[in-house]
Amino acid sequence: MKGLFKPKPRSPLELVRYAHELLLFIDRSDGVREQKREEKISELNKTISQMRTILYGNGEEEPNPDACAQLTQEFFRENTFRLFIACIPRLNSGLRQCATHVLANLQRQQVKSRMIASDYLENNMDIMDILIPGYEDSDIALTYGAIASECIRHQCVAKYILESEHIKKFFYYVQNPIFYVASDASAIFRKLLTRHKSTVTGFLTTNYEWFFEEYNTQLLESSNYITKRHAVKLLGDILLDNSNAVVMVRYVSSLDNMRILMNLLRDPNKMIQRDAFHVFKLFVANKNKPQEITGVLVANRTKLLRLLDELKLDKDDEGFEEDKAQVMREISMLETGDLWSLEIEKDEIQC
Repeated sequence: MKGLFKPKPRSPLELVRYAHELLLFIDRSDGVREQKREEKISELNKTISQMRTILYGNGEEEPNPDACAQLTQEFFRENTFRLFIACIPRLNSGLRQCATHVLANLQRQQVKSRMIASDYLENNMDIMDILIPGYEDSDIALTYGAIASECIRHQCVAKYILESEHIKKFFYYVQNPIFYVASDASAIFRKLLTRHKSTVTGFLTTNYEWFFEEYNTQLLESSNYITKRHAVKLLGDILLDNSNAVVMVRYVSSLDNMRILMNLLRDPNKMIQRDAFHVFKLFVANKNKPQEITGVLVANRTKLLRLLDELKLDKDDEGFEEDKAQVMREISMLETGDLWSLEIEKDEIQC
């Protein structure tokens, strides 16, 4: 008779409360019999799967907005989000992945036109102090990184990270010798520096000196191909964004910065050459170039023109060729009179 009756499905509120109860047990399960602990993890797995079905649908039916709203409100009201973060290192990989899907979806849920997750995180920003250092542990790096990435969709979170010491650690996280950790950290680093325009502009303006000194020496001049490639591409995206116009002008008015980009034009990798060119052209296009930059461009005109002429991409790109032709014309027409006769040292650019 027992098998004839199926238990009544838990409501969204009941699912959250049951998950909370299970997580509390798992968080305090040191010394508990392994069998008992595994039973609780199995129950949590079922509970999280049911939450995931509510939030994503079951493949046949779309998610019910009311059920999603109830689950979201209860999840953040009971501080279950924080408890999940604390317990993730104790969960197996399959459960971590399922939990990450749920936590990511909750970041996007609106209840009565309000982003509940944003309100919650604004009052619990120390959770990011747990998630971001997760990159220092390869076992949980991708899980914490995936959750942090979704949290960054909220401007208050991105602003907190940019204004904290965490942003300085990213210069090391993106160079992690474990490829998948470095790649994941690079993706978040990019999101932090491109997603929320006004916040990024304010950060770069206030922190220009130390940030670009670290960016140049740690990333653009890195001996690691992947690090360098990601860095050059991101730099171009930052400087070519209209919201960063003032920062861009400041960057392209530096001779030291231009020397770095000129050397990147000589990199054996075509993708790095291409992305370096898109930054280098900003130095040439600057209508108010400092005399020292004009002098170096003129003194190295022959070498530069030959280098640019030989700069070819693996695939035809009309836009790239047009930009290159324009840059070559600009360099050809530069004049400095007798003010400068400076040449770049041989160990900096050899064309």
